[in-house]
Amino acid sequence: MKKAKSESNDWGRPEYERSDLGELVRGKYTKRLGESSNIVVLDPEVARAFPNSEAVNRALRALIHETRQPKRTPPKPKRKPASSTKKQRIV
Repeated sequence: MKKAKSESNDWGRPEYERSDLGELVRGKYTKRLGESSNIVVLDPEVARAFPNSEAVNRALRALIHETRQPKRTPPKPKRKPASSTKKQRIV
């Protein structure tokens, strides 16, 4: 049977004490992590369409590229020049 470790021995060397490490703060970096990460959850049917994150990023970049392109209007058809033949007046 293994001997249970004493709690006083959990901190490594005997010269270290828990009080030397300062106050522990739970969730100290949670806010920073939330601001720096960008997690998106896809619907299952959308996730099936993309095998990995690279495919999702490629599709989104293409969509961004399409929407940022200026809308091209088709060129207006050129008018035919008016005919230079005038009807002769009969006098």
